[in-house]
Amino acid sequence: MESLEPKKLALIRILQIFQKYSDCNHHLKQEDIARHLDEDYGIVIERKAVSRNISLLREAGFEIESTRAGSYLDERDFTDAELRILIDGVLSSKHIAAKYSKDLIDKLCALSSKYFRSHVGHIHTVGDWDKTENKDLFYNIEIVDEAIEQKKQIRFDYNKYEADKKFHKTLTHRASPYQLILHNQRYYLMARNEYWKSIAYYRLDRITNMSITDKKLEPITTVEGYENGINYKEISTALPYMYTDKPEQVEFIAESHIVDQIIDWFGKDIRISKYGDDDKQVKVAVKVSPMAMEHWAMQYINYVRIVSPLSLVEKIKDDLQKATDRYEVTLKG
Repeated sequence: MESLEPKKLALIRILQIFQKYSDCNHHLKQEDIARHLDEDYGIVIERKAVSRNISLLREAGFEIESTRAGSYLDERDFTDAELRILIDGVLSSKHIAAKYSKDLIDKLCALSSKYFRSHVGHIHTVGDWDKTENKDLFYNIEIVDEAIEQKKQIRFDYNKYEADKKFHKTLTHRASPYQLILHNQRYYLMARNEYWKSIAYYRLDRITNMSITDKKLEPITTVEGYENGINYKEISTALPYMYTDKPEQVEFIAESHIVDQIIDWFGKDIRISKYGDDDKQVKVAVKVSPMAMEHWAMQYINYVRIVSPLSLVEKIKDDLQKATDRYEVTLKG
């Protein structure tokens, strides 16, 4: 057939053919490449020209390996294993809407050969995952980045789900944005609430109608406790649930078999010591948000006992009593 594209494009088209149709298990002979050039791009060239172009690609640094079975592109920007990790990250991210998850996964799959997609069957089930319905996420990320760059405050509506399983606006906020933090598979906006004059963490997938204002951003160094900037290690350790109360020293007794989970939550920058006459329990000291610790201790109530501060002990004791009273009502019918 007559060429539909100029033959001078053959070099880049051959590279694209290698990217799409070849890997270590799928080799291309020169006649295969010539056929794809003809069928996919309408470029007709001789086998000798194919060979010359492959040599040029090698000279340009592309790792094209040749065997008796043919040639293939041996190295890509991402290995298939790395792509699987990235795809799983997109799938498990509840803050990315299903449509955008599918679009992202399609783009990631395109970074490998066409044969990669057949090995990633779970990409077709993206709609079955528990995903946010808020489609403003990527727009919000761009707005936050731009506001931080311009050193401007932002305004946005904050929403929550109610019994009808739909978004409902709670309040309109004005804030000085500082950072986006990925925590517990959620994106949070770390910002200074300009009404309360304090740091707040906003779920990015709960934000709609975000815009940049003409008001100047208040530097984080003007916020009490952040005179030296953001301590990311302290945030990840002290705020497991992104509460904003001031971290305090908390001590608790825990069963030894959950030490692995304790380190998962609070990191290694904690104090762990033996407790009792056997190895069944440990005593742990960590600097953490009391509100977050209250929530965490209730989650691990069968394995953990808070011992200080006493104010937190009393709060959890009160929580347990209220929970007991609720279940008493249930048992009494």
